[in-house]
Amino acid sequence: MKNTMKALNLHAVGDLRYEDVPMPVRQAGEVLLKVHACGICGSDLPRVFTKGTYHFPTIPGHEFAGEIVEADDPSLVGRRAAVFPLLPCRKCEACQVGEYAQCSDYDYYGSRRDGAFAEYIAVKEWNLVFFDDSLSYEEAAMCEPAAVALHAIGQASVGIGDTVAVFGAGPIGIMLGLWARTAGAFRVILCDIDPTKVEFARKQGFDAVNSRETDPVEYIRTQTGGRGADACIEGAGVAQTWEQALKAVKSFGTVVSMGNPAGDMTLTQKGYWEILRKQLTLKGTWNSSYNDVRNEWRTALAAIASHRIDVRPLISHRFPLSEADKAFGVMRERKEFFNKVMFINR
Repeated sequence: MKNTMKALNLHAVGDLRYEDVPMPVRQAGEVLLKVHACGICGSDLPRVFTKGTYHFPTIPGHEFAGEIVEADDPSLVGRRAAVFPLLPCRKCEACQVGEYAQCSDYDYYGSRRDGAFAEYIAVKEWNLVFFDDSLSYEEAAMCEPAAVALHAIGQASVGIGDTVAVFGAGPIGIMLGLWARTAGAFRVILCDIDPTKVEFARKQGFDAVNSRETDPVEYIRTQTGGRGADACIEGAGVAQTWEQALKAVKSFGTVVSMGNPAGDMTLTQKGYWEILRKQLTLKGTWNSSYNDVRNEWRTALAAIASHRIDVRPLISHRFPLSEADKAFGVMRERKEFFNKVMFINR
């Protein structure tokens, strides 16, 4: 095994370097994974260019899949796996009941420790979710956002015949729509200000609204006979769409807050009245469930493999690590349509 590998190493905010770094040192209970695919999450943009990671240097990347090349158990070598990126402390109250996403002292691949914008990564065996060669590495790397979307749909308690409105039509927004249909929703309406994303959502069979041209609240009310959606999911992390979700949902409906905000979220008096007068249920969602009782990663991977949740059309761009400037440029400059941008290691 060689001593160095190529990686995208973040030395400071905005200083992401494609360079040689030492090979990961595998500890007991870990495997060495050759990374074949790693998606760029929307949260990676502020992580790299404005907020930074928890220390420098750090290799970002938390949506990934690869092949095991070293392990304590020889039978694991050669197997394919996606990786749950959260490392729980296993000591706090949340960990004691298996709610690891609520861990009070967790670690995380790609932000708190080195991630998968690299040729190799050492990961805990516990975090591995296995799949066979009927599934591509690219599809498996979509398991993280797919599991996050599945968790949000669970928070929304979507049922057969429901109307679900999703504010934000990026990769997770589309997957929210796919899961909502799988859960039995009769109508799924996606709302976004980007016309290319609206058009893409329509091509995936969704009712989609350009919120710059059409008032999404009025549109949703019209489509539901004035009643409103059974559930609204706010996936943009913007105060305006959060208020639209509150206004577009029915009385006694559910609004799930999912979008990661770039700043403070404010609410008008009228928006607040929507909560009071309609007696709404508000829920937050973050990450996904990963334990032996409820493992949304295994569910998501099985759904992706069977194409009940078909993520293949969502992967719009593929780049080698050496072309990181181009990959991030697609997402930052917004000069062309993109959905999921991914790094591929052959």
